[in-house]
Amino acid sequence: MLLGLFVTLFIFVLSQRPPPSKRSFNSSSIEKVISDLVPKMKDPQLAELFSNCFPNTLDTTVEYYAPRSETSPPDTFIITGDINAMWLRDSTNQVLPYIPYAKEDLHLRSMLCGLIHRQAKYIVKDPYANAFNFNASGQGHQSDDRRPKMTPIVFEGKYELDSIMAFFKLSNQYMKATMDTTCFLNSSTWFNAVEEVLKTITDQQAGTMESEPEPPYFFQRLTFQATDTLMLGRGYGAPGRRCGMSKSFFRPSDDATTFPFLVPSNAMAVVEIPKIAHLVEGISTSLAQKLKKVAQEIERGIKDFAIVKNKDHPNQDYYAYETDGFGNHYFMDDANIPSLLSLPYLGYVRKDDPTYLETRRRILSDQNPYYFQGSKGAGVGGPHVGLGYIWPMGLIIEALTTDDDAQIVHLLEVIKNSAFGSGSIFMHESFWMNNVTDFTRSWFAWANSLFGELILTLAKEKPHLILK
Repeated sequence: MLLGLFVTLFIFVLSQRPPPSKRSFNSSSIEKVISDLVPKMKDPQLAELFSNCFPNTLDTTVEYYAPRSETSPPDTFIITGDINAMWLRDSTNQVLPYIPYAKEDLHLRSMLCGLIHRQAKYIVKDPYANAFNFNASGQGHQSDDRRPKMTPIVFEGKYELDSIMAFFKLSNQYMKATMDTTCFLNSSTWFNAVEEVLKTITDQQAGTMESEPEPPYFFQRLTFQATDTLMLGRGYGAPGRRCGMSKSFFRPSDDATTFPFLVPSNAMAVVEIPKIAHLVEGISTSLAQKLKKVAQEIERGIKDFAIVKNKDHPNQDYYAYETDGFGNHYFMDDANIPSLLSLPYLGYVRKDDPTYLETRRRILSDQNPYYFQGSKGAGVGGPHVGLGYIWPMGLIIEALTTDDDAQIVHLLEVIKNSAFGSGSIFMHESFWMNNVTDFTRSWFAWANSLFGELILTLAKEKPHLILK
């Protein structure tokens, strides 16, 4: 009892949360999760991290929320953290850990429904954009040369397959948790957004030469950073040949792909598209059938073109990170989700799938050019912030996709030390492998939410690791 009281006081004293009156959104159910779980945790520092990270999106990033009115659905705008814009991918991942509590918490449910509606409105305006302004303010990368043309509502116009799949995932997770069909099935905007997503995916199944002379998407930015723009002509990107998968010109990191068929994003599509098909089939059989068909085509494309065969050792086949449909493959992994490491987290494979296990072995080794090992830890990074920087997001996914207790405990220590060692009780975007005080982004809400999800998952599935 005394230890529990000490932990509670420790959390209260060190909390860096804003007071309730200053929080951007308050949820009684999320507060109850924190107050129930924190006193039960063994490690006071992990408890402190959880109590600050888990609610961070609600505390600081819900920039706008308007409940349902007689004439309008709810509306929610969520920023990514230190950038005052809303990414489709980030906003979805930021709220995912809260969705299971939305069935009973109607205030939280309304906020999440508002986010679905805002994402749908954005996709109808521009399905090829990854990030948006709250209104037509013209903030962001307005000078980029692209098709579709930049508009003032678009903050950044990089096409990433995972962004529109994030909209599907948010809808699917919301429906699974709440069974609230009124949020979107009676919304013409939501249906229009689903149709736009389907059209975009099928258009990008075409080979590069099939799109000549006027492809639906190109992108060029005047920059010194090569991964911030696309190659060929006006920015058509690397060539790809039709193979069933759908092209993604940028990764979840917002970096340009090397080959256009990004395997983790296509795997995410295989998981989420059939769920949306099931959602709509009672209203539009034709739309449901088209969605199922494209999911089957993508799945066949992954099986036929994205698995690298080892003729001498068949049990050592592995997934490529990217491919081009011509038979070329690129192996690496990036900490941003979807990633190859995250395939079980996405629901695409089981943790013990042989092809995944071989892929995982390669990811967590020097066969992955973006796996870094230093005195402060070892983990996956990516090109986005440069060599030698480990991403806590990658460490969290590594823990979520293994059943090895010792490895999970080790990863928790590295994650914890990367925060407290830098004088912070939040997740950073990345930290230098030999010095945790050298980090990027002190305010990154997605990583904070993901850490909260890890702790909640362990409390449910492996309570002996973190609970008294």
